[in-house]
Amino acid sequence: MTASPAPPAGPQRLLALAQLSNSIGDGAFYVTSALYFTRVVGLTPARVGLGLTLAWAVGSLAGVPLGRLADRRGPRGAAVLLALATGLSVAAFLVVRGFLPFVAAACAYACAQSGLAAARQALLAGLVASGQRTRLLAYLQSTLNAGLAAGAALGGLALHLGTRTAYLGVFALDAAGFLLCGALLLRVPAVPGRGTAVPPAGEHGCENGDGCGDGCGREQGRGRERSRPAVVRDRPYIALTLLNTVLLLRMPLLSLGLPLWITQRTGAADWLVSALFVLNTGAVTLFQVRVARGIGSPGSATRAVRRSGWVMLAACAVFALSAGVPAPVAAAVLVAGAALQAAAEMGQSAGAWQLSFDLAPADRVGEYQGFFGTGVTVARTLGPLVLTSLLVEWGTPGWLLLGGATLAASYAMGPVARRAAVRTERPTPLPAARPCAT
Repeated sequence: MTASPAPPAGPQRLLALAQLSNSIGDGAFYVTSALYFTRVVGLTPARVGLGLTLAWAVGSLAGVPLGRLADRRGPRGAAVLLALATGLSVAAFLVVRGFLPFVAAACAYACAQSGLAAARQALLAGLVASGQRTRLLAYLQSTLNAGLAAGAALGGLALHLGTRTAYLGVFALDAAGFLLCGALLLRVPAVPGRGTAVPPAGEHGCENGDGCGDGCGREQGRGRERSRPAVVRDRPYIALTLLNTVLLLRMPLLSLGLPLWITQRTGAADWLVSALFVLNTGAVTLFQVRVARGIGSPGSATRAVRRSGWVMLAACAVFALSAGVPAPVAAAVLVAGAALQAAAEMGQSAGAWQLSFDLAPADRVGEYQGFFGTGVTVARTLGPLVLTSLLVEWGTPGWLLLGGATLAASYAMGPVARRAAVRTERPTPLPAARPCAT
């Protein structure tokens, strides 16, 4: 039995179309942005790297407050506004011609992207039952990869033309994609905000709201505590996010680690870098939904993550074998390693999605997803340095260390998830409401 190529009609399909609309532009953006910023904007590569690092550092801090905003005011409205903000920030790149304006636009882009990801997850959680979320996320991931592949082809055409107009067209396409994304999200049913503000007077049983009674005073203290982000005090969820960040070091592997390994440590042809990218995106597009099938609880999610840890260790070991062998053999080994890496990625992604939702309080999904999403930013920021040191400088021992760290993190997810589940399933009871003494 094969999985349907598209999610069911209705809100789920609208979410997929919104994902597709901006991922095509993103695919073109990713393959052309570095040359656009150096050739059109006129920045040095060092300044581009510094500016983007600063931007994503700022963006990682914005995810939690913007996610809280989505929880309070409603995720659909927040997602629409953040999609528009992302489109406008991309459009700003069309007119910047200096380092400081570039950094300002990049910070706006990173903040809007981080907030949009959190708001989308909160919107999904409000529209879909918990047992169906991982399956829908698998559809969205397949859609994302299909859009990225199509966008990368358009970006390749712009690179081939090499003109300023072609580069500007790519950025205009990406900006328009986010505007269309916002329009599609606006057609999704609204999910009411589940605010966490201090209860108004009388809501907790006190007629004047002064906290005059024993229970009322405790309730006011609880309200003040809830005014701060709960996720920063949730140690199990913080640990879960840190472990997932280790697993996400696979993200810069395809874009940086493998290209450097292939060109500097193996005799394989350089074009194999592109072939492995196509292999990965194609595999995720075709099989992510099937891999996610059967994952619907923290237990099944942790088992999937553990299995993916072993597969990733095997992938790293296979990649290491590609050094010092004839070019045809190296190419075959690299393809085998890339297939294993894609399988590990799909299992890890599906398990992490399930855990990130199941272990977050129902009224704080946006806030918690905003924090969980910082793992992506950290992996993208620190991953290039880590992978360059491990793979290019250490060679085979570096590959084995990367695989071992992934396996260790995947096994540690189980105990951490169980601890977080206890907190989620047995919340602290609120004190009984009592009338104020007059």
